[in-house]
Amino acid sequence: MDLRQHIEEELNKDFQLLKEYENEKRNENDPGLRNKLENRIQSIKQVIEKRQEELNKLPKSSPNSSSNQSFSQDLGFGVKLEMVYIPGGTFYMGAPKTEKDSLDYERPQHYVTVKPFYMGKYTITQEQWEKVVYSCPPVARELNSRPAYFPGDKLPVERVSWNDAVEFCARLEKKTGQKYRLPSEAEWEYACRAGSAKPFAFGDTITTNVVNYNGNYTYGNAPKGEYRGRTTPVGTFQPNAFGLYDMHGNVWEWCADTWHNNYEGAPNDGSAWISETNQNARLLRGGSWDHYPGNCRSAYRYSNLLAYSSNFIGFRVVCSGAART
Repeated sequence: MDLRQHIEEELNKDFQLLKEYENEKRNENDPGLRNKLENRIQSIKQVIEKRQEELNKLPKSSPNSSSNQSFSQDLGFGVKLEMVYIPGGTFYMGAPKTEKDSLDYERPQHYVTVKPFYMGKYTITQEQWEKVVYSCPPVARELNSRPAYFPGDKLPVERVSWNDAVEFCARLEKKTGQKYRLPSEAEWEYACRAGSAKPFAFGDTITTNVVNYNGNYTYGNAPKGEYRGRTTPVGTFQPNAFGLYDMHGNVWEWCADTWHNNYEGAPNDGSAWISETNQNARLLRGGSWDHYPGNCRSAYRYSNLLAYSSNFIGFRVVCSGAART
């Protein structure tokens, strides 16, 4: 066993112990005992931080962007972050007026050329979030290690704000030495479409057999389906042609861009479009378990405030790419 493996095994033991202490504290009503457990929690967090510093001093592997291959980022504790290579290309962004339920803020349609980048195969899961939050100290803000309303290691993390997502990317970058960030809106739509000009990556409509949305409502000629009323584990449904899962439905995904009412003046190089006057509203894409199928269209745009969070909002990360900040 090499040094990296040894430290990761010890970290995993520390992490399990931390979870036990936190669970005990959560179920303990006696103030004195809660205080003792809190002291133990802080102590084990210090141990974790020291071990992580040791781990960070070891040589880091990095993805070879020239190989055009997907890669798996080791987060420690036996948890991986799978990143999919998205080849560069040009696509027609937005929706035509003939597309059912399309809106003017999805227009004018315009050609965008996107540089190659890597994108998370799945939205960030709760176990990925938890491992990064525990193992890397704050960069700009504190993060809740367990923010989700629907608990589950393989479920997407939700109830995270745009600010939280940006902090996670900063910690992930510090932890791995790789440049992680939120996707630009153009990168997101390009990756979602995966070559499709239809309303969805899968064609003219969707059903709840392939996407987690509110199945009490329909789009096009699709029948009503199941309303699950909650998130589903990442990878439950089929991927798009790029190999990305849940680009439609499950949870909304934060993007780097600020909100604009339409695409007049939008960049055509795939970069994030940042307003100089209104930086409080940020883009969300993809729809969710609680929304209409029309909201899950590739071109559908939604926004909310930087600090807003909900149990239908998550995010996925990208590595490298062309987004401006």
